[in-house]
Amino acid sequence: MNISFDAKRYFHNNRGLGNYSRDVIRLLASYYPENNYYLFNPVRNENSYPVYENTQVVYPDSFFYKKFSGLWRSKGCVKQIEYLHTDIFHGLSQELPFGIHKTKIKTVVTLHDAIFMRYPELYDRLYRKIFIQKNKYSVQAADSIIAISEQTKQDFITFFDADPNKIRIVYQGCNPIFRQNVTNEQRKEVREKYQLPEGFLLNVGAIEKRKNIELIIRALSVEKIDLPLVVIGNKTAYYDEMKLLIKSLGIEKQVYFYHNVPTKDLPVILSMASVFIYPSVFEGFGIPILEALCTRTPVITSHGSCFKETGGDAAWYVSSDNPEEMAVAIQTICSDRQLRQQMIEKGQMHAANFSDDIIAENLMQVYIDTCKK
Repeated sequence: MNISFDAKRYFHNNRGLGNYSRDVIRLLASYYPENNYYLFNPVRNENSYPVYENTQVVYPDSFFYKKFSGLWRSKGCVKQIEYLHTDIFHGLSQELPFGIHKTKIKTVVTLHDAIFMRYPELYDRLYRKIFIQKNKYSVQAADSIIAISEQTKQDFITFFDADPNKIRIVYQGCNPIFRQNVTNEQRKEVREKYQLPEGFLLNVGAIEKRKNIELIIRALSVEKIDLPLVVIGNKTAYYDEMKLLIKSLGIEKQVYFYHNVPTKDLPVILSMASVFIYPSVFEGFGIPILEALCTRTPVITSHGSCFKETGGDAAWYVSSDNPEEMAVAIQTICSDRQLRQQMIEKGQMHAANFSDDIIAENLMQVYIDTCKK
C-alpha cells in the first residue's frame, strides 16, 4: 500500500501536532514495514526528525511552489500525490489539500480539537477564519475521519456537522521513552543539570492561558503549600502575567520556570515529581497526562473535556477554577502514601490501553476499511 501524509507538522512542529505526526509515522513504519510511506514536506529544514527506511520525503517540484510552499501544501501537491499512486492520503492535522476529492485517492483526516470554535478569543481572527474553512472542507471531503477522543468527535459533529458514520476514535499514544525505566544515575544527572529541588509539583505544557497554571499558583498561596512548583513550557504573554501574580503572592522563590527542555529529559523529570498537575481548561486529548501515567507519577487534572478519557480512573479530577479544591488534592496525594501507590498502579493499567501495538493496529484498520469504501 502507498500511503502519503501531510507532514508539515512532522518536520516543523515540536509540540502536540508534531508529536502526534511523528508517532503515527513511527508506528506505521515499524509495525507495517511492507508499505511505502511518503511524507509531504512543504519546506526543507534541518531538524533531525527520523526518516525511516520505508519512508520518503516529498518536496514541492516546481520553482513556483517552492516559493509559495503554503499554496503547494493546501492545493498544489495533489498532482504529486496522484503521481506516486497513493492509495491513502492522511491529513495528520485537520487538513486535506483542496481538490483531492476530485481524484480517486482515498482520504483520511485526523481531528485533534475544536478549541478554535469553543474559545475564539484565543486565536487570531484571520487564522481562525482560514482554519475554519480548511476544517469544513476536510470534514466533508474525507472518506474517513480519525478523532483522537470522544470529546473531539462530538465537537466536530456539533460545530462542523461531521458525519458520525465516518468517524473512528483512535487514541494517541506517546513517545516510547516515557515507558522506559529511569535509573538513579539519570535522576542525579538531570537534577544537577536543572538544579531541581528534592520534592516538587510539576506542570508541563505551553505557558498560555488555556493551560491554566494560575490555578496551581493560587492553590499554593491559598493553603500555604510549601512544595516547589516546576513549570516546563514555552513562554507566551501569559507567562509575564503569571510572573506578576507570583510576585504579588510573595512566592517567587517557590516557582521555577524552565524553557526549551529537550524531550529526552522529560521522563526523568516526571519520574522525580511528587505530583504532575495538568489543570488545562480544554484539550483534544491531553497527552502530558498519559506521559505522566507512564512514568509512574500521580496526576491531578481538570473535570470535563477529554481528560477522563486520557486519565481514566487513575487521575484525581478538580474544577478548573477552584484553588481550594486543587490545594486539597495536592495535600492529600502528597501526604497519603497508600493513595499515591494506588494512583500509580491504576495509572500503569490505564496507560496500557494506549500501547504502540494497539494504536498501530487501529490506524491500519482505518486505512483498510477506507480502501474498501
